[in-house]
Amino acid sequence: MPEKRRLKRSPKRKAVQEVIHPNAAGIDVGAEKSYVAVPADRDEPPVRSFGCFTEDLHALARWLQACGIDTVAMESTGVYWVPLFQILEGYGFEVYLVNARHVKNVPGRKTDVLDCQWLQQLHAFGLLAASFRPEDAICVLRSYWRHRNNLVRYAAAHVQHMQKALEQMNVQLHKVISDITGVTGLRIIEAILSGERDRQKLAALKDHRIQSSADRIAKALEGDYRQEHLFALRQALETYRFYQQQIAACDQQIETYISGLDDRVDVTQTPLPPPKSRRKKSGSDQPAFDLRTHLYRISGVDFTRVEGLNVLTVQTILSEVGLDASKFPTGKHFTSWLGICPDNRITGGKVKSSKTRKVKNRAADAFRIAAQAVANSSGPIGSFYRRMRARIGPAEANTATAHKLARIFYRLWTEPEAYDPSLLEHHEQQHTQRTINYLCKKARSLGFELVPQLAAAQ
Repeated sequence: MPEKRRLKRSPKRKAVQEVIHPNAAGIDVGAEKSYVAVPADRDEPPVRSFGCFTEDLHALARWLQACGIDTVAMESTGVYWVPLFQILEGYGFEVYLVNARHVKNVPGRKTDVLDCQWLQQLHAFGLLAASFRPEDAICVLRSYWRHRNNLVRYAAAHVQHMQKALEQMNVQLHKVISDITGVTGLRIIEAILSGERDRQKLAALKDHRIQSSADRIAKALEGDYRQEHLFALRQALETYRFYQQQIAACDQQIETYISGLDDRVDVTQTPLPPPKSRRKKSGSDQPAFDLRTHLYRISGVDFTRVEGLNVLTVQTILSEVGLDASKFPTGKHFTSWLGICPDNRITGGKVKSSKTRKVKNRAADAFRIAAQAVANSSGPIGSFYRRMRARIGPAEANTATAHKLARIFYRLWTEPEAYDPSLLEHHEQQHTQRTINYLCKKARSLGFELVPQLAAAQ
């Protein structure tokens, strides 16, 4: 038999990855310890652990300086990264806050030492993208506003407790007035807690703006006033009012801080246009100061002129994205970060899925709420929402409208100018004309002719 010739294998060539950040470090942040990795030639050992106290964090920063590090990558773990992030920025490091989902698929055993080394290696090769974080001045405002939203949510929970106590006593107050925390509702609840049981006297406390008659209100106030439910009602009311005081104090703090932010427009020379609606909505979520003027002053744009965007929505968006739009080169980048645009998954040249990514983004939630608010609006954006709802369903229509609002917001954000709704109205007229042309063409193909209503009337 002929001898089998052994083929010589060519030596394997390792792909050479270019080092983008030679002075990079990786940090695995934990609740009690943080593990830090630097290049192997900077110190021995190249991986160290530091405690969670402030003194330890400053020691960590000084060690990175001694190792010649200028950029650091860390995972966004809970809120443990916040103090370390701020301290490192104070020392002049370029800090990359990385989504843990992007670096979690690491083969082998998972340890804190391997995690920080993996982060350092990926960051050195420039394979990590920093999470978006607005400028520090807006981060302060964002913290205040998020805390205020939490207070509003806590207060709303105690409104539900009051509602539950009334229901258990079969006092159907919510069926005759729209808001039990309004003027009429609080008057009646306080009178009930003071011992008043006369239905006519309680009904006489109604405000003149209440549409329900006194007799109907008196009928709804007939209930079984049991002591345990009255006690629960009293405590829920007291807690609700406590949170209202906390919200008022938070509003004062926000007003003080936002008044110190730099102006982009002089409101005396370029005054704010009048609001679309002069009616002031009641409710605990409304700020106690003129927030609309402050937003116009620091941004240079009156975003509330856009259909669906009210003051609270604009404040939420600006506190999340800031005033500098340079981190988003185009509107497509902005909507992709929000997670309200199609996420096309292409395999073999075919789009397998175009569903939006699942992201937790407060700004995206604000745009979705604004999109839902224009569902019954007569404006062009409202017409767009209803057209999309008929075509693709309510959920997808909400996302499409939120995407449209985000593109409009980005345009005003990057090019501050007065909002011109006539452009949207022009597009809406073009769509109407295309629909008419299609119907006329379809009627002619079936042997009919469409006649305008005015011509038919003559």
